[in-house]
Amino acid sequence: MKKKKTNAKITKAKMTKAKKIKKKTKKLQYPKIITFACNWCSYAGADLAGVSRFQYPPSLRLIRVMCAGRITPTFILDALTDGADGVIVSGCHFEDCHYISGSRKAEKVVETTRKLMHLLGMDGRRLRFELISAAEGQKFATVAREFTEEITNLKKEKHGKK
Repeated sequence: MKKKKTNAKITKAKMTKAKKIKKKTKKLQYPKIITFACNWCSYAGADLAGVSRFQYPPSLRLIRVMCAGRITPTFILDALTDGADGVIVSGCHFEDCHYISGSRKAEKVVETTRKLMHLLGMDGRRLRFELISAAEGQKFATVAREFTEEITNLKKEKHGKK
């Protein structure tokens, strides 16, 4: 005949199980990354990555913009100050831009924003600029994985857990 477990033992077992679950979920937390993606190329590349089932972390929140050239430093800095761990600005390749010079303008905005981030005491590595076409779903997934890993390492470095 088996002995009955006391309430204290049952509670202790539940708490131990809860701690194990909490540890597992802590390891699986991804950084929050905002991605401003050009409607014509980068957003279509992200769509292709999803349709083709290329694996990338669920850390990206995509915001579709008509052109990456429409992004301002305010958009990027607001995203970072509102809790995003990183920001990707992604547009068409320079020669394929639907708005002719939108990607070049976006590149300049990202450079300017990096300088502002430095002045504000933010790490410039939290911002990335990428050129991704509609046919580059694999590249989109690769960029997502690499940037997520980079941001995760920055967070560990910041908290002294390297």
